[in-house]
Amino acid sequence: MVASFHVLTVGYVGERVASTVSVAVDGDQIVIVDPGMVAGPSAIVDPLASLRIAPEDVTDVVFSHHHPDHILNAALFPNARFHDHWAIYRADVWDSRPAEGFEVSPHVKLIETPGHTPQDITTLVETEDGVVACTHLWWNVSGPAEDPFATDAEALRAGRVRVLGLASLIVPGHGEPFHPDQDTLR
Repeated sequence: MVASFHVLTVGYVGERVASTVSVAVDGDQIVIVDPGMVAGPSAIVDPLASLRIAPEDVTDVVFSHHHPDHILNAALFPNARFHDHWAIYRADVWDSRPAEGFEVSPHVKLIETPGHTPQDITTLVETEDGVVACTHLWWNVSGPAEDPFATDAEALRAGRVRVLGLASLIVPGHGEPFHPDQDTLR
């Protein structure tokens, strides 16, 4: 068995901003990635309900990084553990650990991919169709080629190369999922 994966809401950047919010279901574990800014909580909760998942059922939430547009709706999931680049948080417990190689569940793993921020991580989900990478290394399929907010452009490019070697589907921070090919920005 591998995980199932669903995009709950597709993000965007322009006059308004929203993160792409996803869910991986891996056995009894339900993992939300980047529950950030969206038009309203229903943009996350309604697609979950169509999958027969209540917010209380979510076991884990992963933040690709700590910008508000990727974390703002974390409180929708009262029973979850929260994962970032250096720890797991639940209620009043902070368990330090590096993200690199950490297994959130048997088929959901974290890797460190700094660039947009020094603390960025990518969530890798093993599915029947291959590995899905939820990442902010790309905002959307067209880039941008050079992230205008990148703290380390060289690390970002290295992260892109690394993720392209692992993933068959990229879920960018603010856009539709895409299948990488030879034209994908590196």
